[in-house]
Amino acid sequence: MRNIALKLMYVGTAYHGWQIQKNAVTVEEVLEKSLEKVVGHPVKCTGAGRTDAGVHAKVYVANFRTTSSIPCDRLPLAVNTRLPDDIVVTGAVEVSEGFNAISSCLKKEYTYRIYNSRIRNAFFVDRAWFYPKYLDETVMQAAADRFVGTHDFAAVKSVGTDVKTTVRTVHYFDIRRSGIVIDCKVCANGFLYNMVRAMVGTVIYAAEGKFPPEAVTDILEGRCRTDAGPTAPPGGLYMSRLWYNEPGLTEEELT
Repeated sequence: MRNIALKLMYVGTAYHGWQIQKNAVTVEEVLEKSLEKVVGHPVKCTGAGRTDAGVHAKVYVANFRTTSSIPCDRLPLAVNTRLPDDIVVTGAVEVSEGFNAISSCLKKEYTYRIYNSRIRNAFFVDRAWFYPKYLDETVMQAAADRFVGTHDFAAVKSVGTDVKTTVRTVHYFDIRRSGIVIDCKVCANGFLYNMVRAMVGTVIYAAEGKFPPEAVTDILEGRCRTDAGPTAPPGGLYMSRLWYNEPGLTEEELT
């Protein structure tokens, strides 16, 4: 039995997230059905993370086990012919028996994109958050810096999947403006349900003057979701980088 890791990218607009659900179409479901036609037997994919409905992935990894002898360099082309245009397998590599796309992941980066202009752009629909009020990225960065480190992130977790602990380590939260586009890049050892989108909403509230950037520290300590900013819409969120120690899945090989 071979353990195969697939490198993917997908536009999540048409899907109810990654994970299979009973009454909604998901990326995992579509991928598994396509894989089964290629390898000739049922498969179960394990994904790098549970992206929510409407969220995208510039980089994603999923592994599955197969008895098929199809070479890895032929798998992407074979699977892509059976996938819709908004899901693409960009590579495949045979990995160690113990590799698991989610538990073997050392850290992840999400990028949230804001289209900060008074006039919306049709090409950014469901690809960025159209935000017509000017945002000061320096204030956003001052607030974002307060999230960096090991904290209890219950204040920026929406009600959803139960977790053993809401403590996570954020390695960086960088705000970068390029003209009228603002990219918010967050890297952590793990994320809670809607955590990134709530963090973005919080730094935007700081930029709007609803509270000073340093208040983020008190918000985290208070652990109350209603004290933080709103949950940003899903269409602006992308999984953008993943880190593994597995050969064939190093950071350079995933970008």
